[in-house]
Amino acid sequence: MAITKTDFINYTRCSRYAALEEIRKEKLDADISYDEYKKQEKTEVLKEMLSSMFEDENYEIDKTVKVNKQLEAMMPYYKMVEMEAGRLTNKYFKGKSVYASLTYNQESFEFNKNGIRYLCYVDIYNENEDNRINIIEVKATTSKKYFDLQSNHKKQDKFSIFYFDKKTNCYYLKDEIDGYDIEAEMPMENYAKKRETLFNRYSDVGGYVFDLAVQRYFIEGEYKQSNNSENLKNIHYYLGVLNHNYVFDGTYKDKKAVYEADKDGNEIVVFIDLTKVTEEYLNIIEALELKLEKYVFNLDVTKCPMGVWCERKSAKECPYLNAVCGKIIPSKNSSLSYLNNGSGFKTLDGRKLKGLELINEGYVNMLDIPEEWIIHQKHHIQRDAVRFNKIYVDKEKIKAGLACLEYPIYHLDFETMPCPMPRFKGEKPYIQSPFEFSLHIEREPGVCDKEKDNYIFLAKTFDNDEREELVKALVKYIDGTKGTLFAQNVSFEKSRIKELAGMFPEYKKELMQMYNRGFDLMWLVNTKKELYKELGFDEERASLPNYYHKDLSGSFSIKKTLPVFSDLSYKNLTVKNGTEAIVAYANYNNMTKEEFELYYNALKIYCQQDTWAMVVILDELRKLCK
Repeated sequence: MAITKTDFINYTRCSRYAALEEIRKEKLDADISYDEYKKQEKTEVLKEMLSSMFEDENYEIDKTVKVNKQLEAMMPYYKMVEMEAGRLTNKYFKGKSVYASLTYNQESFEFNKNGIRYLCYVDIYNENEDNRINIIEVKATTSKKYFDLQSNHKKQDKFSIFYFDKKTNCYYLKDEIDGYDIEAEMPMENYAKKRETLFNRYSDVGGYVFDLAVQRYFIEGEYKQSNNSENLKNIHYYLGVLNHNYVFDGTYKDKKAVYEADKDGNEIVVFIDLTKVTEEYLNIIEALELKLEKYVFNLDVTKCPMGVWCERKSAKECPYLNAVCGKIIPSKNSSLSYLNNGSGFKTLDGRKLKGLELINEGYVNMLDIPEEWIIHQKHHIQRDAVRFNKIYVDKEKIKAGLACLEYPIYHLDFETMPCPMPRFKGEKPYIQSPFEFSLHIEREPGVCDKEKDNYIFLAKTFDNDEREELVKALVKYIDGTKGTLFAQNVSFEKSRIKELAGMFPEYKKELMQMYNRGFDLMWLVNTKKELYKELGFDEERASLPNYYHKDLSGSFSIKKTLPVFSDLSYKNLTVKNGTEAIVAYANYNNMTKEEFELYYNALKIYCQQDTWAMVVILDELRKLCK
């Protein structure tokens, strides 16, 4: 039986995963074909990209979207990341490198133990003149999440636990740099706590480290089995990730982007030295290997506890969570649906239960949580909505919020392409690059026509930079000197406007005028404590939702609020959500003329629906308060 790195990571999630994969003992002698490995690798890469594409907390999207053929339109960008990482490996590490866009051309390692063949391919294998071997695992993420592992002394500036050396284009942990005075920047206990994050395989940063550590375990397994252990000390391990500081200058050659160092000397890909960290990981992985053998040979499908290893609501969510283990979790008003309740509940005996721990202990539905555990008024509001089918409305707060709106109201929604590789001048990796907007202009309260008062800009091509045309259209239709810029999660729209203002300085004045007039629909439906305190409400009332219906099930997303206030639906649309919008745009070049016309129109209809939904909900809130 062949166990790949991805298999190892998945099979060691819990005692049940291997059995759910229906691995049969007769398959233990079976091998894995290159095509099977390639398919497995592609799926994992797309999940990685999805995680990074939608990591903006203000971007409403379902990260558990299934990887499909359409999403494979993103794969060429990952191959570009690999190729750039290979180019820069040669530049900074020297020597000879083996890397390729096709996995079978990459260096592979394997070893056999107890009837199992452990196998991995290496993204980049570099060997230099000093007989030093550098293993680089390329990941479709950015350096930001590692740089952001920061701490400080009280009331002092924050510092990262990593040091970046431009000469080597590499991040190093500061405790591995001789003579580095960490105490001058932060207490050592703070540093240690942040460093420990690297060992949490289910965290954003730790998952990639764990992946590299498993690869190291496989590589060392081959060296030890072939009696070459003395060479292990010459191997160094790195992640190759996109540089979050890199700004593309827009240079193209033969219609291909040229990613040379930017004006500040930043490279498109940087390296993170994790040699010491992965060494510390090896004992953990050895223990996991023993568990894996047990899981694979015993195939015990017995129910086991759910937890962080299920990676619920992430792109790497266990494929069996909803179908098998978490099937008992209701789609509406589960115990996981309480608002802002990441810390969970404190039981009468002093224990804290949160997330899937509640489900494991039988607290499945919202009303299963004992009344005496509820200490927040907003949670009582939710319970009453479910228990008594009672709609909660604070008309006074909604009226006060409505009074803040200045007309005309510009209902705005962007569709954006968070591409791993920046495509246009001034962009960074994964920047949310706008390719479409819909705008409904409501000139007086309730006076807005779905068609006549709607303005849409949608890029006609994928490869050409049409952002300035988009900006011109924004400036044409929105008068930033008056009115209100209105959106669901307005901070997302404001961030895009601010970025565009930086890239197109000739429109900066008009764009920043829009930026300064932002107001969020959720401030009216849910709340914004600071706003309502300024309007004279006490702190507790200011923090409570303005409106709550049981069908919201703990969420104020547009997809949840819209059905509560109207019969509008996304179900029958060709493009139904943000992911499908990105996929349609990314596939422009792969479409026939007929397909292009279909999806171009579908993109318009989808984006229009988002802004019209805001018009409808706002009008319903007005009626509610009469």
